[in-house]
Amino acid sequence: MWDDEELTGAEILGHHTLGPAGGKGLSGPDGWRGGVRCGHPLIYPVPAEDLPVTLRGRAALGHHRYAGALFAFDLDALEPGRRYTAARFDVTLADGGSRAVRLDLDGDEFGLVTGSPASGVAVLATAAAGERGGLLRRLLGRRGVPRAWANGVQTGSFGWSWEDPRGRFVLPRTYGMHALLEIPAGAPEVAGLLSVQVETTGPGGRETAVLSDAVPFTEPLTPAAGPDGASVRLCMAADVVGYSRRGNAETELLQHDLVEVLGRARQAAGIAERQVDPQPQGDGQFTVLPYGIDESRVIPALLRELGERLAARDRGRPAMQLRVALHRGLVKQGDNGWVGTSAIAVHRLLDSAPLREAVKTNPTAVYALGVPDVLYRDVIVHAVQPPVAADFRAMTVELPEKNFVERGWIHVGPEVSA
Repeated sequence: MWDDEELTGAEILGHHTLGPAGGKGLSGPDGWRGGVRCGHPLIYPVPAEDLPVTLRGRAALGHHRYAGALFAFDLDALEPGRRYTAARFDVTLADGGSRAVRLDLDGDEFGLVTGSPASGVAVLATAAAGERGGLLRRLLGRRGVPRAWANGVQTGSFGWSWEDPRGRFVLPRTYGMHALLEIPAGAPEVAGLLSVQVETTGPGGRETAVLSDAVPFTEPLTPAAGPDGASVRLCMAADVVGYSRRGNAETELLQHDLVEVLGRARQAAGIAERQVDPQPQGDGQFTVLPYGIDESRVIPALLRELGERLAARDRGRPAMQLRVALHRGLVKQGDNGWVGTSAIAVHRLLDSAPLREAVKTNPTAVYALGVPDVLYRDVIVHAVQPPVAADFRAMTVELPEKNFVERGWIHVGPEVSA
């Protein structure tokens, strides 16, 4: 027997009830009901050089991109005397131009060897899984478990099935599957529906149960980070103005509201909380945003929501004014936080004298933002959604004691209306 390593926390897409097929009464007389936890699919990009040879020519045409996909689900424990005899997991991709070009029955089929991945796809899957290593362990061989079979390869509707009608094996409660997907070249995400069906047997006979509704999912697809984990990322730092002058009760409320406002702003920009790991700093927060985001879309959406959330929060109560800074550069995670010049520079902008002066001279503005010249030229100058280039003014940040000089730009956010 093995230990079931179940999905937990942010890994879980949802816990859903399994009910009788057809919605009419249970087939068995003992009235079993249970549920299933579907995990967030883990989608990671696969470059052309790591594809099977048969797909590299197709990838070279540039009409499609390719991604590995790790799927997982957990079945609820059954009452004594009843066991699972069959399970089926199906995926239907939402984009008609997407399909599964390979369905793997276990980790061996794509080179997932413990301690030493034996293929480019396996290396990428291992890196993408990161702290979700339990997803990969589900794909390793488990003695006494019936082997899956797959259906729907080369289509956008596919799945895996396990069956043990004769009771020779024991079906597990935790499952993991891997697929290689082909999607349109410009697609920023992979979306679709998940379905689960099970069969159980017990003293009262056999029962078939299904999800009453398929479970929708939408997962972003971004380019892979470099082999050493370093990648060019957008860094964001925020700090509450006048925090140290508040009493304990108010600072506790400010911390709560800061986390809430920044989280909502990221979500409005299409960044899920599971994609980031914000570093709390008492009166502030530092966050490295996901690799490969479209900054021309993310930055305006994030700032728009930030301004609206802060303005709504401040009406009729003591204001929470923020200093905010953005910076972009090559960073990687070290043993005690992010390493890279932009992770340092974003705090230099945040604490700079020009940005501090901006909040003093605009006391009713909900935030003051500082960005480096490179971000201004690459993104802001071409912006069609506010804030646009005309909403910024130039500044120079000079810190001789830190050997730091950088040209930047300031934008003062909306004011709180009475």
